[in-house]
Amino acid sequence: MSPVRRATPEDTGELLRLRQVLIDSMAGANTDTGWQSASSSTVTARLADPAETFAAFVVDHPERPGALAALAVGTVEYRIGRAGNPHGRIGYVFSVATDPDARRRGYARACMEALVDWFREQGVGQIDLTASADAVPLYASLGFVRQPDPFMRLRL
Repeated sequence: MSPVRRATPEDTGELLRLRQVLIDSMAGANTDTGWQSASSSTVTARLADPAETFAAFVVDHPERPGALAALAVGTVEYRIGRAGNPHGRIGYVFSVATDPDARRRGYARACMEALVDWFREQGVGQIDLTASADAVPLYASLGFVRQPDPFMRLRL
C-alpha cells in the first residue's frame, strides 16, 4: 500500500476533488462544483500553515501520478473543558473519501489512523464525526461509537 502522508498546499485541487466525491455519494447532496474555486485559496492557506488546527492525511493514487486515492481531513476545536476532556480540545473529522477506482484497499483506514494519531499529538480528548451507513464499520473498528446527539444547525 502507498504510504500515508500529510497533505500539502499542492494537494488542494485533488483534496477538493475527493471532497466532491464524498458530497456526490450523499443522498440529496448539492452536486454543484462551483464552490471548489472559491474554497481553493482557503484550503491552500490552511494546508500551508504547520501550526494550523486543520490537517489532511492522504494516500497518493498508485495508478494515476498526481492524483490522490484517499483522504481523511479534520480540525481541532476548543470547548470549555469537562469531565473526560478537561482541556476542551475536540477533534472533528469532516471529510473521508476514497476515489471510486481505489476502494477496498485500506486507504481510508490508513488515512483515518494517521488523523487519529495527529489528534492524539494535539492533545484532543475526543473525536467526533458524522458517519454514513457505509462508513460505520470502518469507524466502529477504530473505536468510534454512536452517540445520541441532538445536533441542530443554523445556516448563515
